[in-house]
Amino acid sequence: MVMPPLSMVGPWRATPRCLQNLGSDSVALTSPHDVIDNVTGTAPPDFASPKASDLVFAALIGGVAGAALAARSNRVAAALSMMGGATLLAAAKAVARARRRGVEIQPLWYRILSTGALVAPLGWLAGKTTSAGPTQIGTATGLLAGLLGVRPQKVILGPLVGAAVGWGLAARGRTPSPAVVATVTLVIYRMLSAAVFRDAQVTLLAVRAKVADLPFVVPLEARSRYVGVDYVRSLAGVLGGTYVRDAGDAGIVASLDHLAGPDFDPGAVASQVREFYEHTTRFALDIVPEWRTWIRPGYLLYSSLVARPLGQANLPMNQRQAQRGVRSRIDTIDVDRDEIIDIRGWIRSFAATGEPIYVGIYTTYRHEDRGYVSVGFPLPQSSFTATLTPRARAGGGLVLTSRSALPHPGHYLTFIEPASRELTTLGVPGFKEELDVYVADGELRADHAFWLFGLPFLVLRYRIRRKPVPDHATEAEPPA
Repeated sequence: MVMPPLSMVGPWRATPRCLQNLGSDSVALTSPHDVIDNVTGTAPPDFASPKASDLVFAALIGGVAGAALAARSNRVAAALSMMGGATLLAAAKAVARARRRGVEIQPLWYRILSTGALVAPLGWLAGKTTSAGPTQIGTATGLLAGLLGVRPQKVILGPLVGAAVGWGLAARGRTPSPAVVATVTLVIYRMLSAAVFRDAQVTLLAVRAKVADLPFVVPLEARSRYVGVDYVRSLAGVLGGTYVRDAGDAGIVASLDHLAGPDFDPGAVASQVREFYEHTTRFALDIVPEWRTWIRPGYLLYSSLVARPLGQANLPMNQRQAQRGVRSRIDTIDVDRDEIIDIRGWIRSFAATGEPIYVGIYTTYRHEDRGYVSVGFPLPQSSFTATLTPRARAGGGLVLTSRSALPHPGHYLTFIEPASRELTTLGVPGFKEELDVYVADGELRADHAFWLFGLPFLVLRYRIRRKPVPDHATEAEPPA
């Protein structure tokens, strides 16, 4: 059954016209885990028919691999190996494309075959340019494969498989070809990895989907390479709404009542917790980051090369950075000028420098008698969304989590087509988070925990204190 467009509450409020007009006829979904290529108005891309260019490219890869694998043979054998590799991979490509349905990715067997072919010339090149033996080449190939798999467990598995393959081939008495070592290593690693790590870490959910068909996605992107603390102001200029910078008494949600459901009764929430969510600007935050050691090198690289130049998701690495202080504000947009907030952007930055930490667009919606919170983090021409389900906590606290068996909670990376506003969305089930807001010893606290591939890597601990009462109100800015 096709999931109908859902009525939004809170920031979208029954999907304002500005967002309805951004959608287009496209893919409809039954859940974020299923893609149905029913298309209204336009035909889906033809994934089934192999194009001549695809077959030629596959034949080229296969031919180069065949030549590399037979590099130690005579010219006739090398030529036959090259032709055999080209024919095999082109035929495999044609079969894979013929059996492919809708937006499915290539079948696993073809991906293993093609990556094995791709690594053969790399192994040959390593043998020509270095003095590395079979064990070293196998280990290096396994390490490369593990790194491409991203998951830490795969990074460990790859070199172990490579070393074993290289040692095993060398133990046969005759020194194996470096290309053979590399290819066998990658093929065995991919097969073993597929058997051990059966849960997908990234899944394609939708191609050319309408905004209304993906209620768990916040379809708001950055229109430049830098997001920054003025993102909501620029968004107001695009939408033509009334913009308020640092709204005087705004919350990241309009009301916790929008989140009511079988696992959450808003009436049981402590008054301080409710006030924090519904009147966030009344509070200031102090943050203490607790990073796991294994993630630190990767995060330092990410922070330097991605987060800071992007002006988004730039978390403090240590307590020294956090002690610069955090400035928190909520910018709002009234799209249809009815004096009701349509878009809420929670902007956190370092107090000492003004450098952005987070720029998030907070929304709520309901589906099947449950309320959800979706937070969109704008990226260039795309958005990363965290959709969280509420859960009651003992003592009147509130937990928002993506660690749920329900279909909607999770993390989604979405590309937004500029002209049609169609969405292509990837689910990222390998990423999880949980925000726990509670009262301890009369003080409001929050613990924000993150997991990657099942491994905990960060907890942000917040102390939340009430700000002094402001002596003036914030004025709205007219449409840009």
